[in-house]
Amino acid sequence: MRELEHYETQGEQLQRQVLHHLLSSARDTHYGREHGFATIKGYDDYIKYVPVNTYEELKGSIDRMRHGERDVLWPGRVKWYAKSSGTTNDKSKFIPVSGEGLQKIHYAGGYDSVALYLRNNPKSRLFDGRALILGGSHAPNYNLPGSLVGDLSAILIENINPIANLVRVPKKQTALLSDFEVKRDRIAREAMTKNVTNISGVPSWMLSVLNRMMEITGKTHLEEVWPNLEVFFHGGVAFTPYRSRYEQLITSPNMHYMETYNASEGFFGLQDDPADKAMLLMLDYGVFYEFEDLSGQTGDSAQSGPIVPLWAVEKDKNYAMLISTSCGLWRYKIGDTVRFTSTNPYKFVISGRTKSFINAFGEELIVDNAEQGLAYACQQTGAEVLEYTAAPVFMDERAKCRHQWLIEFSKQPNDLAQFADLLDSRLQQLNSDYEAKRYKDITLQHLEIIPARQGLFNNWMKQRGKLGGQNKVPRLSNGREHIEQLLKLNEK
Repeated sequence: MRELEHYETQGEQLQRQVLHHLLSSARDTHYGREHGFATIKGYDDYIKYVPVNTYEELKGSIDRMRHGERDVLWPGRVKWYAKSSGTTNDKSKFIPVSGEGLQKIHYAGGYDSVALYLRNNPKSRLFDGRALILGGSHAPNYNLPGSLVGDLSAILIENINPIANLVRVPKKQTALLSDFEVKRDRIAREAMTKNVTNISGVPSWMLSVLNRMMEITGKTHLEEVWPNLEVFFHGGVAFTPYRSRYEQLITSPNMHYMETYNASEGFFGLQDDPADKAMLLMLDYGVFYEFEDLSGQTGDSAQSGPIVPLWAVEKDKNYAMLISTSCGLWRYKIGDTVRFTSTNPYKFVISGRTKSFINAFGEELIVDNAEQGLAYACQQTGAEVLEYTAAPVFMDERAKCRHQWLIEFSKQPNDLAQFADLLDSRLQQLNSDYEAKRYKDITLQHLEIIPARQGLFNNWMKQRGKLGGQNKVPRLSNGREHIEQLLKLNEK
């Protein structure tokens, strides 16, 4: 906790130290020699010598590493690769996870999650029971000895200190199963007899496991199975669509929720104040941050905005995040967008994805707008949204353009038209570009909502081999590929 207190006054110093460590560590790698790491004196030199990278630029180097080559992007041989769909043209991307990155980025985030939770809840009995930790699966990497590729969560479980296995469920063999439906059933059966005090995972997949456990036990509320459950450490997707369902399932007044920002590329943020949905940016983890100012950028613009280091960011601006890490990612565009709510200390909210937006008509609708709009419509109508996706309709038979929302409700609104009106009006309040395009229905007509049948999104994810793990439903798309697949499946 004393180290975390330095974030408030020493943010720039901590980040400069991280950059120095990364450059000195990787100076003799292939990438370090190619980009003159040995001659770089500070941030100004760094941005001169090192280009901004997407996955496509680093893909060749990562593939060499996956085949066993040493000292490519990071010193030594990197044995683990986190498989992620993310914002790339490829079906999957493979993110290197070095030994240092595993310990000083990913596990460090876990330690600090617990530290911050205990600070806020000094009477916690967290360690009296077990932790239910959801994970994905892994497989051999090119059949190289000791090298694995798979979900980051599976890599973390595979390499966790054996002592931790004494206080967690399910057993390791169950946690690493690849068939999510089989795994969900086994997890539910293994965990329901244990004294579980804390749960960790992606909200959508955790809810699926908990619902299965309710079916098996015949109970109504989770505290009937786990009376000492006190916290859910969640991340991966926005919690807003799932909150009401969790609050119905867990009625205990002693339940807490803590958001984490952990991705295949690193562990970046923690909710340090339960009353504030913004997260604290983790500054001393071996991750150096930069931010591309997206102000005035259109979603389909090929032009990049100005890039600034952490100490030059401003509040309430939308930024795309770039990272340099001890896993060998250099000035890497991760694909997430953030907005800072504070710079002392640095606190932020995730505002969306660089490729998860709708900007077909200049409306620049981002995921943060969508989440807030849905939350408002649900609050006003008593409806509950389980999953959703939205895309533009470029022109129908009447030459009308609109946004089409496919929503799977866990509780349907009594009046779907009223729900659509509330969502549309709230989006106009939240986004001036959307409001301008909606003016008198000239450019953009009233949005359309299509109710999805129960289980549609799960079925679609299963068809694509993305059920479970850290896979996410794409929320907003600038094209119609995803929504057309879902609509076709919805008719069956």
